[in-house]
Order: sequence, then structure tokens, then C-alpha cells
Amino acid sequence: MIHQILAINPGSTSTKIAVYHGSKPVFLKSILHPSEELRDFKKVTDQYEYRKNAIIRELSDSHIDIHKIEAIVARGGLIKPIKSGVYRINEAMKKDLKDGLLGEHASNLGGLIADEIAKTIPNCQAYIADPVVVDEMQDIAKFTGHPKFKRLSIFHALNQKATARAYARLMNQKYEDLNLIIAHMGGGISIGAHSKGKVIDVNQALDGEGPFSPERTGTLPAGALAKYCFREDVTLDDIRKMITGRGGYMAYLNTNNAYEVELMAQDGDENARKVQDAMSYQIGKEIGSLAAVLRGEVDAIILTGGISHNPMVVEYIKSMVSFIAPVVIYPGEDEMHALVWNGLLVLRGALEPKEYDETNMVK
Repeated sequence: MIHQILAINPGSTSTKIAVYHGSKPVFLKSILHPSEELRDFKKVTDQYEYRKNAIIRELSDSHIDIHKIEAIVARGGLIKPIKSGVYRINEAMKKDLKDGLLGEHASNLGGLIADEIAKTIPNCQAYIADPVVVDEMQDIAKFTGHPKFKRLSIFHALNQKATARAYARLMNQKYEDLNLIIAHMGGGISIGAHSKGKVIDVNQALDGEGPFSPERTGTLPAGALAKYCFREDVTLDDIRKMITGRGGYMAYLNTNNAYEVELMAQDGDENARKVQDAMSYQIGKEIGSLAAVLRGEVDAIILTGGISHNPMVVEYIKSMVSFIAPVVIYPGEDEMHALVWNGLLVLRGALEPKEYDETNMVK
């Protein structure tokens, strides 16, 4: 029996959708959301109807019969920290997605939209797989410097895990036998230390740590940020939007389009080149710090995500870190295939989906 699966992957500036018949893609689409349209929404959850309607419209225009879909698998959002795996979308999860328990991000919309569409299809189930809150960090990595604050595991778990397993298969090895450093470079940038199948340390890529990205500030000087927060003309909402959405390229160059910045740099725009180089420098520095986490025992450094298509960024990073381990490039990301593959394993009975409850939450 050939199972039909719909995958939904909301990102900061696009929503990727795919329909697979078994492991074969029959429809792929990246629905772009221009920044001028997204500015109309006060909160990310306000984009729910906008993105859901865009998905349904694209499927209808492409003559996809959604009533044949047996499972919808979405990129997971900012829920409570949980173990790696596939999860049924339940009411507790939807509440946490709506409330923005750990913050706002487009991935929060994935589970909500998947569940809503699945309800219109007989015998269709909705799931998420390896959400951004997968937590495998070692305890020592969660210390900050003050007991009021704790480092959180929020990163591109789905693509990092999928890419790691793809590399392991290529090398005829098991993911659980390798030490890897993986940098996902997209609208947000997360860099993880994978030790024998677990991500034992990773920067909190959403709103607080690591390199700046096309739309995020990454780590900011704590003292200067504290002073800025107490200006009379600044609100908490202003700070949040500055850190996530209006930082990085957006702040320096007034665009969150990494390809646009790449073209600007190629065309001789010196400021664009400096900003792009600065981001590349910060990525290289973060990779170096994770080499220390792995105590120098690194089998490979993998660059993935949309920005890994940019040869200038890739070469800059390689010039900094290639002494550590071989640098391997996986352009773009494998998230859609990873979502579908997880759904197939469930439909075939090879994988039991987990429940979003206390037994699978990480304290």
C-alpha cells in the first residue's frame, strides 16, 4: 500500500509544503511570505489563517485531492522541552503552541494548521516530528552564570538530525557512532555539537544566542542591552521584535533575504560584504567553541540550510574551521523528506508516535 502524506514546514519568511506518495514527492512548493505582508501581523499566531489559506489554495490550484491524505506531519514549534521523536498533536500541545509557551516562531503554526486540516479528512492523523525544542543538552551546558537564567535547547532539530543521519549513511556508519558539528544556516542559525547521536550543546537560535542571522541579533552585549531596555521610548514588544525579526541583516541592510545580500556583496556593495563576512565570522567562531565541547574529537563539520548555497559564506567559514575536521556541505535542508519519512514510519507501524505529556518532557 502506498501511503499519501502532506508535510508542512512554516519558516520565518516562507511555508514549505509537500505531498508524497510513499517516499516519492509528487508536489513541492515553497510559499513565500514577503516581509511587507508579515508586518501586518502583530504576533506570529496572527498569521494562522493567512498561512493556512495559502496552503489550501496552493493544494487546490495544483489539483491535489487532500481527502486522500492519510497523515499530515508538521515541523514542531515552541512547546515544552521534549525527547526526540514523532508526536501526536493533542489538545495540550495546541494550547502550548497558541500560548507561545517559550516564545513566538512560525514553527508554532505547523502543528495548529496540520491538526485543523487533518480534521477535515476522514481517518487522517496529524503529527509533529523532532520539534525545535528537542532537548538532549548535557546538564553542564545549561548553566549561564546566574541561577535565575538557564540555557535552553531551541534549534533546528529536524534538519540537523536528518542531515546527520544522511551523512552517516553516506559514510556507511551509524549516527550514534559519530561526533559532528552541524550548522543550520537560514533565517535563524543554530549550531549543534552531536555526540554519539545526541545534541549535547547548541546555541539557543531563536532569541538569544550565537551568530546573528538574516533576521536575528544572536548574542548581544548584556550590559548595553539592559540599558537599552530601560529607555522610555522602548517597550518589551519592541525588544522582542528587534531580537527576532528585525535583527541581523534586517537591521544592518533592511532586508532579511540572504540571497539578496549575497548578490549585493557580489556586485561590490562593501557594506553588504562586511555584514555577510561578520555573520560568517561569528558562525566560524561558534563552530570552534563546539569543537572544544567535543574535546577536539570531531568527525566532520556540516554546513546546511539555505545560506550554505552561498560560496562566499562557505569559503569564509571553511577558512576558519577546516583545521578542526573535514567540512561537508549539504545545501538547503532535508526537512521535508525528514517529516515525510517520520510519517511513513508511523503509518507502516515501524515507529510508535509519542504522546505530548509528562512522560516525554525533559525537566
